[in-house]
Amino acid sequence: MSTPDPDGLLAEQLLRLTRRVHRIQKRHLLQRDLGVTPAQSRLLRTLAHYGEPPRMIDLAERLEVVPRAVTTLVDGLEANGKVRRVPDPANRRVIRIELTDDGRTTLRELRTARRSAAEEILAPLTREQREVFGDLLDTLIDGVPAERC
Repeated sequence: MSTPDPDGLLAEQLLRLTRRVHRIQKRHLLQRDLGVTPAQSRLLRTLAHYGEPPRMIDLAERLEVVPRAVTTLVDGLEANGKVRRVPDPANRRVIRIELTDDGRTTLRELRTARRSAAEEILAPLTREQREVFGDLLDTLIDGVPAERC
């Protein structure tokens, strides 16, 4: 007879939660009809973290994808008026990617959709459970064990 594998169960639960989060976020994005895919929304969110328009290679590194994948995402977002390619003022051979006004509006809508999705996911938890869950997530994200009392 085999013994239960608690770590295996936790791993499966984590994967199931991740899939549920993606599914719910995707539904909230589709309901708002923003005209962006989840991958494009990730690129828009990433763009918003730069102080000045980044190069495509910078985006690829930050997103941990190959540069060709960024080109495809930027092509789609540019066609929809969410971003534009601009020459680097110091080196005209370098192209940078910047958000348009429509892109900034879409980004605000994306944030609202993500918050709505998070509220739906967290709805079964009490306030106290949410605080504990947040602490646990911080520990997992930081990769540093929490101090034991």
